[in-house]
Amino acid sequence: MHLVHDGPRQAPPMVLIHGSGASSGSWKPVVPALAGHHHVIRVDLPGCGQSPPPPSYDVPAQADRVAAVLDGLGLGHVAVAAHSSGGYVATALAERRPDLVGSLALISTGPSPDALRPQPLILRALLAPALGPLLWSRRSDAMMRRGISATCARPVDIPDDVVAELRGTTYRAMRMVLRRCGEYLAERSVPERLAPLGVPLLVIFGAADPRWDPSSARQYRVVPGARVEMLPGVGHLPMFEDAESTGKLLLAFTATAREP
Repeated sequence: MHLVHDGPRQAPPMVLIHGSGASSGSWKPVVPALAGHHHVIRVDLPGCGQSPPPPSYDVPAQADRVAAVLDGLGLGHVAVAAHSSGGYVATALAERRPDLVGSLALISTGPSPDALRPQPLILRALLAPALGPLLWSRRSDAMMRRGISATCARPVDIPDDVVAELRGTTYRAMRMVLRRCGEYLAERSVPERLAPLGVPLLVIFGAADPRWDPSSARQYRVVPGARVEMLPGVGHLPMFEDAESTGKLLLAFTATAREP
């Protein structure tokens, strides 16, 4: 699994997990703030970015791969932050290896299937079984930027290197990730999974998220002690649309979660 390290190795560790088809680059705007206080470890999930495809895209299997990385680094009780469907991998990690997850922050992670909104047209076209493979193989940088921007409520600047990283994700990988995440979510909602675990939880949602109904963030309040934060005028990518607020919320939360 491809890793990117930022910040001092002796600082409290924080693992960042990206969403479907994305890569570690999706966290770039908030990394400078986080790396001032944490040893930040960004992962490319299996089949995404620079990580090779796995034998299985099942969410628990992906969580086990992240667990193996943390075990290999000799880390435990880490702060974990995840974006979108990366939140399902993070949740499965907390379920399967509670010794590894000290706190959990979920950003734009849909809590249940009924919270999913009709997807933007360009994303539907890129993922359509009939047309998707052809469009995917011929997608230009401009098309990729349009696809990303379609999930945002504000204009965003996506750097060239982040776009280049996205080319590492194949059409098959994207489809398999979405399918397996859908199955995981249909089996049991994220709040139901987290409620009995006792892991400190922060939920961040853009109040104008076009992918997931922002009001669904209330579902997370069944998790004891959960903190839910809404970002006004922000869509599905708070790390790009409001990096400053997102970074501050994450740092404040991890500082509090570390307190005895």
